[in-house]
Amino acid sequence: MAISQTLKVISNPVCRQILEFLKGGRQTAGEIAKQFDLTGATISYHLSNLKKAELIYEQKHKNFIYYELNVSVFEEILVWIMNFKEDVKSDEN
Repeated sequence: MAISQTLKVISNPVCRQILEFLKGGRQTAGEIAKQFDLTGATISYHLSNLKKAELIYEQKHKNFIYYELNVSVFEEILVWIMNFKEDVKSDEN
C-alpha cells in the first residue's frame, strides 16, 4: 500500500488506539473489541483497514483470529520521513 494510504489509516484515532493496544502483543478480535465502546462491526472495519495498510498481521488458530503489529511498515515510514531530514541537511550545506 502507498505511504499516503498508510498515513491515512494511521490518522484515524481508533486505528491508532488499536495499534497502541497491539504493542502489548498479539490479540484476538474479541480482546481488541473489549477495549472499545464500539460495535463489533466497527472494530472489524478498522481491523480491515489496518490489514489493508499492512500495519497488522492476521493469523488464524483454531476458532480464533489473532492480530499483531507489522513493525516493518512502521520502519519503512520512518525511513521515508528520515529522508526529508537528510535532504534538509544537504540543502543547508
